[in-house]
Amino acid sequence: MNKFEQLGLSESLLKAILDLGFENPTEVQEKAIPLLLEKDTDMVALAQTGTGKTAAFGFPVIQKIDANNRNTQALILSPTRELCLQITNEIKNYSKYEKGINVVAVYGGASITDQAREIKRGAQIIVATPGRMQDMINRGLVNISQINFCILDEADEMLNMGFYEDIVNILSTTPDEKNTWLFSATMPAEVARIGKQFMKDPIEITVGAKNSGSATVSHEFYLVNARDRYEALKRLADANPDIFSVVFCRTKRDTQAVAEKLVEDGYSAAALHGDLSQAQRDGVMKSFRGRQIQMLVATDVAARGIDVDNITHVVNYQLPDEIETYNHRSGRTGRAGKLGTSIVIVTKSELRKISSIERIIKQKFEEKTIPSGIEICEIQLLHLANKIKDVEVDHEIDNYLPAINNVLEALSKEELIKKMVSVEFNRFINYYKKTRDISNQASGSERRDDRDGAPRENNNGGATRYFVNIGSRDNFDWMSLKDYLKETLDLGRDDVFKVDVKEGFSFFNTDPEHTDKVMEVLNNVQLEGRRINVEISKNDGGGRRDHNGRSSGGFGGGGRSSAPRREGSFAPRREGSGGGFRSDRNSAPREGGFGGRSSAPREGGFGGRSSAPRGEGSSDRAPRRSESFGDSSRPRRPRRD
Repeated sequence: MNKFEQLGLSESLLKAILDLGFENPTEVQEKAIPLLLEKDTDMVALAQTGTGKTAAFGFPVIQKIDANNRNTQALILSPTRELCLQITNEIKNYSKYEKGINVVAVYGGASITDQAREIKRGAQIIVATPGRMQDMINRGLVNISQINFCILDEADEMLNMGFYEDIVNILSTTPDEKNTWLFSATMPAEVARIGKQFMKDPIEITVGAKNSGSATVSHEFYLVNARDRYEALKRLADANPDIFSVVFCRTKRDTQAVAEKLVEDGYSAAALHGDLSQAQRDGVMKSFRGRQIQMLVATDVAARGIDVDNITHVVNYQLPDEIETYNHRSGRTGRAGKLGTSIVIVTKSELRKISSIERIIKQKFEEKTIPSGIEICEIQLLHLANKIKDVEVDHEIDNYLPAINNVLEALSKEELIKKMVSVEFNRFINYYKKTRDISNQASGSERRDDRDGAPRENNNGGATRYFVNIGSRDNFDWMSLKDYLKETLDLGRDDVFKVDVKEGFSFFNTDPEHTDKVMEVLNNVQLEGRRINVEISKNDGGGRRDHNGRSSGGFGGGGRSSAPRREGSFAPRREGSGGGFRSDRNSAPREGGFGGRSSAPREGGFGGRSSAPRGEGSSDRAPRRSESFGDSSRPRRPRRD
C-alpha cells in the first residue's frame, strides 16, 4: 500500500503520485500534509533543502483549490526564477488529473505582458518571485486581494536576498483571513518577524533540529594558502573521478573566472550567475542535468533553483558572507536519502567560520589534507581499471579485432595491461611530478585542532594505508565506512583514520600494529554476498586525519606549474576571449581519458575527433584532434568522460 494513501489525499492526486513514482512520503510531507488538509491554519515548517517541501505544500493547496473558480486563490513566493519555474512545473505535474486548475509562473527576465495575459485568462495558483510580483501589483496587472493561501518557500533565502520590503508589501495586499504557510531551512530574526506580523497562532513542524544540517551530508574542510585555492579545487576534482558537483563562489566575477580556468584546464565546467540571460542560464542547467557539465560553478543566488538528482559534492570554493547560507549550499547534495559530501576550501584566517558553521548545523567537520600527486595517480589508476572492467562492449568492434590483434600480438597480457593504463596514467604522473606539494602549507607552521587556538599534534609518519574494494556504491560515506571498519575489526574510535571513500573503492589508515588484524579479518569478510578485498597501499596516506597530524606523500620539488590540457579537451579560446562558459557559447565536454562524466561520445575510443554535434550556444570551433597513443610531446591533462 502506498503510504501517501494514509495522508488524506484525493484519488486524482494519488493517481498523479503513482505516475511520478513516489512511494513513501518524506518526513516533512508526512507531518505537513495531514495538518494542512484537516484544518484551515497557518503553518511554519522548518526543513532542509531537498526534503520534499514542494510536495508538502503543493498537494494540500491543489486539493483545497476550487477549480470552478478562475480567480487567483493561492500565491506561492520563491526566491529565484529557477526555483519559481521548478515549483510551477511540479505543481502542474501534481495537478495533471485535476480538471480546470491553471498555474502561472511570474518572474523577471520574461515578458510581464505575457505573464499578465496568462493570469487574466484564469490562474488559480500563481508562483512568483517577490520582485516581479511587486512590479505586477504596482502596475495593477494582478489581483491577490481575495486569495485563500499564501505560501513562502525558502523564506530565509528570500530575506537574505533583500526581499523583506517586497514580501511585507505583497503580504499587506492579501486578505487577513487567508492561510499563510511558511517553509524555511533556518529561522533568522527577519523570518520570525514576518511570521509574527502576518500569521495567527501558526502550527510549527520541524524536520530534524532547527537550523541543523542534513544527516545524509558529510562535511569536510581543507586548509590551504589563499594562493593555492584553485590548485586545491583541481586536486579535489582529480581525487574524485566521478564528481558531479556545484562549486560555490561569493561573487559573479569569481564564479566566471573559476569556471573559465577550469575549462582552460580541460574540466567539463560552466558558470551560473546573474549576468547570464535567461536563455543562457537555461542552457547551462540543461547541460548540467544531462551530465555534460561535471562542475557547475555558481553564485548562491543563481543556485537557488538547482534541483538536480545525484549531486555528489558541494564545494565551497569560498565560504558565504552569511554563515547561515552554508546550510542552503550543502542542501544541494545528499538529497532523497542519498549520501553527499560538502567540501570547504578554507584559509587559516577563515578557520573560525568552521566552528560557527558547526554550531549552526549541529554537525562536525572532518579536517582533511589536499591529496598528494601520487595519491591522485593511484586513485585515477584504480578508477581506470574499474572503468575498463565495467565497460559494455559494442560488438561492432569485432570487425576491427583482427587488425588490432596483428598490431598487439607480440605483447603479453601483462605488457598489454601496462600499456593500456599507461596511456592515461602517464599524463597524470608527468603533471604531478612537476607540481609542488600544497598540503600542510596553509598555516606556515602550526595547525589547529578544534579551531579554538589549541595547537595540533603533528604526526606525519608510521601509519599503514589500505585499499579496500567497497565505496559509495555500497552506500558508504567516510563516517559510515569508518564505523563499519571499527565494528568489524573491533578497534577503538581513533584506530581507524584518514578514510577516503570513492565510488567503487576506498582508502583508510591504521597504526602499524593493527596491520595483520586488518588483513586477516577483512579479507575473510563478505558484504551482501560479495567478498571484501583489502590490500596495503603503496602510498602511506600521510598520517592521521581525525584531529591528528598531517603528512603528504607527494612528489615534492618543483615550482608551480600550469596544468596540461586534457586529452580531447575544449577548443582553444578565441583571441581576446576569457575562456570558460562565455555568454555567447557553451563548450560541450567530450568523452575520453580518466574518470569523470560526459554524455558526448567520441570517435575512435581514447583518441580521435569528437563526433558530438554542437547545439545552440556551443563552441563554434572544431575540437582539437587528440594526440596519438602515448604521445607525450605535448602533455595534456587526461579528460574526464
